[in-house]
Amino acid sequence: MQGSHRNPLRVAVLADSDTRWKWGALTANRIVSDSRLSGFLLRGRATPTPRQLEEVGVRADALREVTAVEFLREMERDAPDVIVLALVGGAVQAVLHGLARVTQDARLTGGPARRSVVVTGYVGVVYEKLADGLLLRHGADVVLANSRQDAERFRAVYEGVGADASAVTEAALPFLGGAPYEKREERDGQDPYTVVFAAQPSVPETAAHRTYLLRRLAEHARLHPDREVLLKLRSKPGEHTTHIEELPYQKLSQRLDGGLPANCRLVYGHMGEVLDRTDLLVTVSSTAALESLHRRIPTAVLTDLGVREALGNHHFTGSGCLASWDQLDAGHLPVPDERWLARQGVAADGAYENAFDAARERVADLLDTAAASGLPPLAPYYTPATAGGYLPGILARHHLGPDGAPLPGAPTGDKDPGPVRQIVRRAARGAYRHGVQRVAPVIRRMGEL
Repeated sequence: MQGSHRNPLRVAVLADSDTRWKWGALTANRIVSDSRLSGFLLRGRATPTPRQLEEVGVRADALREVTAVEFLREMERDAPDVIVLALVGGAVQAVLHGLARVTQDARLTGGPARRSVVVTGYVGVVYEKLADGLLLRHGADVVLANSRQDAERFRAVYEGVGADASAVTEAALPFLGGAPYEKREERDGQDPYTVVFAAQPSVPETAAHRTYLLRRLAEHARLHPDREVLLKLRSKPGEHTTHIEELPYQKLSQRLDGGLPANCRLVYGHMGEVLDRTDLLVTVSSTAALESLHRRIPTAVLTDLGVREALGNHHFTGSGCLASWDQLDAGHLPVPDERWLARQGVAADGAYENAFDAARERVADLLDTAAASGLPPLAPYYTPATAGGYLPGILARHHLGPDGAPLPGAPTGDKDPGPVRQIVRRAARGAYRHGVQRVAPVIRRMGEL
């Protein structure tokens, strides 16, 4: 087990957004005890800003920005004990093939063929692209499922295509926690009843639907002037998170007829700290609902825009949490179904502390195998033979060839980019974000797209 290895173990986390960095770093802390954590941020449109990293609040012993090719070269120079890939599916697949190539090259040249234990998974609720996302993650030693339901679904997908499903390991979301909710009559103090709407960057998509939600939130505040109504946002204008936000609520609120009432305001910050003062959490389908339910906070998943796969709120059918703004305005408080909670890895009954036991044991067993005889080569389901029309494009987006080797002219990344390069990068990201949030919506309106 882990105790038989040198301590601290070395863990590398590669993440491509603020939320995935949070998931990856906290997952590493949950499944590997006494570790030295090296953080790598994959350069791209969602690379987190210093403010976003500060808000996440998860620290690493070292943290720097890299390209995929630079990360692979770093792993080739000095492979850690464990690698956690907290990335979108295509990036996971590219890095898996790149790591496989690194190990193969080491064997061919007679160098040390030791490779890291590779772990991956999902940052939240898996409600779309189940097969696509899972098969892009296949090949990792451990594919974490955040609940019993997800573990069953994941295995069914892998077995259904004839792929090895042994990597699927049931765990839970690593950021659940916080003090259990105390009903208002049990609390001291005169703080107001607080309703929090957890916004999402890409759900819903249209300006009309987002404006509708914002208007109903403001109306709820006007109907209940004794309540504090908060719109919890994940990013500021110009920042990106896991998903692209073309229509930020900050801008929509400035155009809202009548504006926001005095008891309704926008807030940022750590979700756990916001939940500390929440009496009712409202969302369309945010993972914040699971954080809230874990703490036994009354939680409502909105039906106003329908219960649809495109919104992700279909995931909550059977939860007892589905409700409309009309019902909430009238004082309704949803009561969650305990059996549904248990299948979702929420573990509000206190079993959460054991939720990562299986993952810890699997990683420890893999580390023992690595130390004793070495791990077998990484073997993703997608290969040039099984997905010859799909895989090369996925790899090329990260400047890797069909064999996992860096393409000629691939950007290597700068370990210490100079001030000019940093300014150019910031300007390029700013231009991209401006295009997403300002230009693209205008073009769509003009073209009636």
